[in-house]
Amino acid sequence: GSDAPVYLPALPVVAIVGRPNVGKSALVNRILGRREAVVEDVPGVTRDRVTYRAEWNEKHFSLVDTGGWEPDAKGIDASVAQQAEIAIDLCDVVMFVVDSRVGPTSTDEHVVKLLRRSKKPVFLVANKVDDARQEAEAAQLWSLGLGEPIPVSALHGRGVADLLDSIIKVLPDESAVAKREIGGPRRVAILGRPNVGKSSLLNKAAGEERVVVNDLAGTTRDPVDQQVELGGKTWTFVDTAGIRRRVHLQQGADFYASLRTSAALEKAEVAVVMLDVSQPLMEQDVRIIDLVLESGRALVLAFNKWDLLDDERRKFLEREIEQDLAHVAWAPRVNISARTGRHMEKLVPALEKALESWDTRVPTGKLNAFIAELTQEHPHPVRGGKQPRILFGTQVQSRPPTFVLFTTGFLDPGYRRFIQRRMRENYGFEGSPIVINMRIREKRQRR
Repeated sequence: GSDAPVYLPALPVVAIVGRPNVGKSALVNRILGRREAVVEDVPGVTRDRVTYRAEWNEKHFSLVDTGGWEPDAKGIDASVAQQAEIAIDLCDVVMFVVDSRVGPTSTDEHVVKLLRRSKKPVFLVANKVDDARQEAEAAQLWSLGLGEPIPVSALHGRGVADLLDSIIKVLPDESAVAKREIGGPRRVAILGRPNVGKSSLLNKAAGEERVVVNDLAGTTRDPVDQQVELGGKTWTFVDTAGIRRRVHLQQGADFYASLRTSAALEKAEVAVVMLDVSQPLMEQDVRIIDLVLESGRALVLAFNKWDLLDDERRKFLEREIEQDLAHVAWAPRVNISARTGRHMEKLVPALEKALESWDTRVPTGKLNAFIAELTQEHPHPVRGGKQPRILFGTQVQSRPPTFVLFTTGFLDPGYRRFIQRRMRENYGFEGSPIVINMRIREKRQRR
């Protein structure tokens, strides 16, 4: 086939909203078929994962779980509403989970108003319905005015298949949120810890004070996505804020930050992660980078406040980069000063490079010639008397480049990393994650 870039549609997004303790996490786990969303009975357990990849009857979608953090009782109404707002903004279909044993509460009614206004398809999920007798109780949820409640038991799995069947029927093939016309402006998310200079960068790029910049952490309230002219090209900078953080909701701050980051990544094609060189790299910086890797988006690292760097700090910085950012050594690095606008022009080639890598397709013939050469030079080590061979490789998608290797046995993680490293040497892939999956083909016995 031709090797023109194929623009993969963004996966459709299903969001789960609802009050604390109605069983959202249990439902996420049930849908994913694995204990991934970490169900803990401790309120306020922060979970960084917000977006999960899910599949039902061959249809793939993103599942966004807004319940990663439960606020104190005072702010419960407001915060559930805020979570719902982000979710609605982000998704194609909403699952609104209500506890059938408790019945509709005033918080639920508040969320219903938001849902009705949003015009998005809503599924009212009555959770904790373990048997037919409780189905009658679920019927009182008709009063919410969202149509028929769908009774499920996330814990026992009852009704979940029917729920997913109904959702799949109305789910679009691709997300309306992240759709990009072919040839339209590429979508960039600017990410980073609070106060790392994201707003200054946007303002410099947009050439106007468009975003309110304050020195208080958490004061940004961005407009929606902005089109910005940079390097003679139009880019879309996706809105990463959109949610104001109240100071008294301190314990939820991290969760909101990662929800926001995930929301931006869903919409974006490439992420610029800003790091403040005047301070030591923090765990939070690495966490943001890991969210980008998890999302499979292209990545550029922007080291900001370069104008404040002295020789002493520079030595430490190089060491921190080597230690903490070794796993993204392939990402283009740009040194900038967002405040003064210095070196902003360097950002554009880095973005273009990363996106080009992200779009790359390696023709199957070339890929297999490369694999043959590589495995001749460095065969897989013998394990337990067997030596797994790679029979064939193919690229199954771009954005990010994803490969499947058909092998005669399990490849060591170390060997897969070696292949990945050699692929980067060979094809560049600068600024793009690459994914290598294995399919093990047992050799048929000769009769």
